Amino acid sequence: MADASQNLASSGATTGSGSDVIVIDVLPQHRFDEAALWRYLETHLDDFSGPARLRQFQGGQSNPTFLIETASRKYVLRKKPPGKLLPSAHLVEREYRILRALPSDQVPVPRARVLCEDTSIIGTAFYVMDHIEGRVITGVTLPQLTPPERRAVYADFARVAAALHGVDYQACGLADFGKPEGYVARQLDRWSRQYVASKTDENPDMDKLIAWLAANPPSRDETAIAHGDFRIGNTIIHPTEPRIIALLDWELATLGHPLADLAYACMYYHMPAGSDVGAGLAGLDLQALGIPGEEEFLAIYQRHSGRQQIPDWRFFLAFSYFRMAAITQGVYARALQGNAADQRAIGYGEAAKVFAGIGRSLTH
Repeated sequence: MADASQNLASSGATTGSGSDVIVIDVLPQHRFDEAALWRYLETHLDDFSGPARLRQFQGGQSNPTFLIETASRKYVLRKKPPGKLLPSAHLVEREYRILRALPSDQVPVPRARVLCEDTSIIGTAFYVMDHIEGRVITGVTLPQLTPPERRAVYADFARVAAALHGVDYQACGLADFGKPEGYVARQLDRWSRQYVASKTDENPDMDKLIAWLAANPPSRDETAIAHGDFRIGNTIIHPTEPRIIALLDWELATLGHPLADLAYACMYYHMPAGSDVGAGLAGLDLQALGIPGEEEFLAIYQRHSGRQQIPDWRFFLAFSYFRMAAITQGVYARALQGNAADQRAIGYGEAAKVFAGIGRSLTH
C-alpha cells in the first residue's frame, strides 16, 4: 500500500520535472458539467478564456483537486467530494478564506482567485487558485534531491512553520477563524466524534489513545494559525532551487496550538522507513541523507520562532498519530461508500489501526 500519511490529502497544485504529482483523466465518480464550469469562469475570472482542458490530480484523499489548462494559463480547482459528508469536513470555503487572508510576504501560498458556493454549477462548492510551477515531493527522504538540497529544504520547512505560527491572525482578519483557546480539547473532541461516525470495526489502541490524551492535556495553551496537515508533501519546492515556494492544502487550518503543527511534521522521525503504512525516517542514516534529525529540526524552528523550549512534546506527537488515525479511518469509510478521491483509499482501514498503535506506544 502507498504511504497513507503522504497521500492524506491532495497536494496537487503543480506539475513539473522531479515532482511526484500525477495528473489523470477525471475519475468517473468526480465528473461534472465542464461546460457549466467554463461558462462560470469566463464570467467570474478576468483572465480566463476557453477552450480549456480539465484533468484530476491523483493521490489526494480529501477534496478532489483538478488542473485547468487553457492556451495561456493554468489554474487549480478544489471542490467538495460528492455524496454524504461528515459534519464540518471538506470546507473549501475556509481554505479559500485563509489563502486570501494570509500575508504572502510571510507565508508562501497560491493566490486564490474565485470561490463559488452555488452548487448548481458543478454540484458542490469549489474555488479556483493560480497554478504554481514547481515540485511536489511526497517522500520524506526527498529522493529526487541531493543531501545538501535535502538539508536546505528541511531547514526551509522549519522556517515556514515558524513564519506561519508568527502571523498576526487578528491583523490579517482571521480573529474569528477559530476559537482562540482550547484548541487541543476541541480537536480531541472533533476527531473523536468523526472517528466514531466513520468507525467500521473495533480499534482498542484508538480507544486507549483517546483516553490517554484526554487525561494528559498540555501544560499551557497557545494560539496561532495552525495548518493542520503540515508536511513536506503539502509544499511546492522551487523548480530548480532547494526552497519552498508554496504551502498547500489548508482544509484543516484553524486557530490552534502551533506545536500540533510542529509535531505533525515530526511524525516521520518515529516511523520506520520500511513500513508499508507511513514510511518514515526512523532507522535511516539521516546525516548521510543530509536530513536534519528531529532535535536539529526543532532547533531550527526555535531559532526562527524565538521559542526557548518545546514543552509537552510526547503529548503532541501522540496527538498527531491520533489525528492521523481518525482521518485515515474517515478516508476508508468514504472508500466503502464509493466517494473517496483516490483509488487506493480502500487500504486505509489498516492504516488507521497502525497510526493508532504508534500513537498509543508513545503514551507508555
